[in-house]
Amino acid sequence: MEAMKGSRKTNTAKSTILALGKAFPPQIVMQDLLVQWFFKNTNCDDPQLREKLTRLCKTTTVKTRYVVMTEEILNKYPELTVEGLPKLKQRLEICNSAVTQMAIEASQNCLQKWGRPYSDITHLVYVSSSEARFPGGDLYLAKGLGLRPDVRRVSIFFSGCSGGGAGLRVAKDIAENNPGSRILLATSETTMLGFRPPSVDRAYDLVGAALFGDGAGAIIIGSNPIQEVEKPLFELHIAMQHSLPGTEKIVDGRLTEEGISFTLDRQLPQIIEDNIEEFCNKLMQEVGFNQEEYNKLFWAVHPGGPAILNRLEKRLNLEGDKLCASRRALADFGNASSNTIVYVLEYLLEENEKMKREGKRNPDEWGLILAFGPGVTFEGILTRAVIS
Repeated sequence: MEAMKGSRKTNTAKSTILALGKAFPPQIVMQDLLVQWFFKNTNCDDPQLREKLTRLCKTTTVKTRYVVMTEEILNKYPELTVEGLPKLKQRLEICNSAVTQMAIEASQNCLQKWGRPYSDITHLVYVSSSEARFPGGDLYLAKGLGLRPDVRRVSIFFSGCSGGGAGLRVAKDIAENNPGSRILLATSETTMLGFRPPSVDRAYDLVGAALFGDGAGAIIIGSNPIQEVEKPLFELHIAMQHSLPGTEKIVDGRLTEEGISFTLDRQLPQIIEDNIEEFCNKLMQEVGFNQEEYNKLFWAVHPGGPAILNRLEKRLNLEGDKLCASRRALADFGNASSNTIVYVLEYLLEENEKMKREGKRNPDEWGLILAFGPGVTFEGILTRAVIS
């Protein structure tokens, strides 16, 4: 097949991921201890809610997560654990500062791996669903990194879990339409906007408590990588976005005086399963793959939760290791919204290096980056791994 022929030399016309980075807040929560930590710090002793959260913590497959929330924050803002009090102002004081700091640290980690001067960054794409202010976090990130005053900034707010894919799509377009450009894509998220005490009237909030985590990610994207200076990792070939009509309420979030009110409909995994084949096939056919060749690809799927991964795996009849990077990211970091696709890509690189060392088989050349968010919106990129 034409798509599989030839060497893996870089296609200089295509935008390419040149470096990846990540950062987290200092507080790590072990899933086994989450129930005790959560109920203690929210002054709740409801045995039924405790039992439900205990059960959810097991089904999410999450093992560890990083969170901005600390006992020091709760001591400073005790109203965060009181039902019905207006506290959006307090939450934003915490969130705006936290997401900026995490974005700076993730970007510094990424830029260090890239190895070129910060002044070579021409564009900044900033993604977050965890802040509300203007100027936005893009300007504070640029200032914190010391980027040039003429760096061109684009912000993507409140795209939820599809934000990382949307950011890659936008950065791809910028790179391929601005010769010589180098784009820093930064994502940063915290669950602080939605942190609430458990309530029988909002039993669904416990799903978020058991699943979501905080952190930041960063990616450098550009075309025509400079030999001996930059290391190409993944080429970004075809990017698509598709929103499913009539699904606006399936993933729903609203800012209120108490923070963000967020719900995920139980239909979401089924909706994704019902529509995933058509979406993937449109991306794959661009290089001659058909639906019988899913297992010839690598899969970088945003791990919205185990049910989504399980249904996608079953519908596409994927081999058992195809979603390994996604499952690892979910276990180690939880669903960290837009950031998580960065963690999945890093784990894919680790797996590729392991395959090369062990000589078991060559890593897959072509793959798909997928994320799902409010809308319901699908983000997808047909991607080619560049093996040096």
